[in-house]
Amino acid sequence: MKIRVGLGYDVHQLKEGRPCVLGGVLFDSTLGPDGHSDADVLLHAICDAILGAAGLRDIGYHFPNTDDSLKNVDSRLLLKEVMELIKKEGYRVENVDATLVSEQPKISPKIREMKESIAGLCNICLLYTSPSPRDGLLSRMPSSA
Repeated sequence: MKIRVGLGYDVHQLKEGRPCVLGGVLFDSTLGPDGHSDADVLLHAICDAILGAAGLRDIGYHFPNTDDSLKNVDSRLLLKEVMELIKKEGYRVENVDATLVSEQPKISPKIREMKESIAGLCNICLLYTSPSPRDGLLSRMPSSA
């Protein structure tokens, strides 16, 4: 089996009045990432990592911020399209390991929901390394807790 690894990174400034969507999950917050799309920094970084691993350039190439049809687009749709692109090239995602750095909102109450969202979008399972549902990884491998 041939393994390819990608690294994605994204940064958006927080802005008053913007929806706060992280990992495909809406957070209750007065501040949200500013950007052309919904500015979901976590999904954008994952898109970049997947595209990079497949050698398919970056998210800005495939979904430019100059494309008016992408204004406020749901980043889950972008990740679904990325998954289709890599599938056409004969690739699939085996696992995702992502780090989210944010001063606000507090993400811990929605980590499980975010993991489930990402796993569903990438067609992988949640893999738990301990009996605690908080300690999970995302993987294609079947799992038990």
